Amino acid sequence: MILAIILSCEIGFWVLILLGLIARYVFRRPKLGAALLIMTPVVDLILLAAVAIDLSGGGTAHFAHTLAAIYLGFSIAYGHRMIAWADVRFAHRFSGGPAPVKRFGAAYTRACWADVLRTGLAIVIASAVLGLLIGITGDAERSRALTETFRFLGIIFTIEVIWAASYTVWPKKAPAEAADAGNATAAPALRP
Repeated sequence: MILAIILSCEIGFWVLILLGLIARYVFRRPKLGAALLIMTPVVDLILLAAVAIDLSGGGTAHFAHTLAAIYLGFSIAYGHRMIAWADVRFAHRFSGGPAPVKRFGAAYTRACWADVLRTGLAIVIASAVLGLLIGITGDAERSRALTETFRFLGIIFTIEVIWAASYTVWPKKAPAEAADAGNATAAPALRP
């Protein structure tokens, strides 16, 4: 049951984003679009309430409950960024907005470290939700799946740090065709 609610909330989150962007750019209704986008945190509250009700009613925590905590943390920490990512692409496609910018080198590395901070925030939020759910459960045996999730969150954060560190040491390079196009406009090639 909880897994179905999580899937419904995830689908609802993206449906609200899609409808908000369609309203904003296709139907030229920016206020309606903003209202739909603002509704995305309501989906998170519905999920949190459903999980809390299940556990407070005597339910035993399973993977789905831990997934709910992780989803909530990442949805809150990355939600604005995901909406901004989709917004730029919709504006480009439907309103003649600028093309999305691809990052390389130091800019990409900075973005990776910004993601480390976002992931850290997501983990703090997920950990707080896990703590709340463990408290609601009130039974160490029934909340074992929740307490085991903290180790998994540590692994996620470690992977994020390694990812950012790798691009600090080996920065992401621009594709060859982009570099060639830049060189062609900067200075004409010499011909033999």
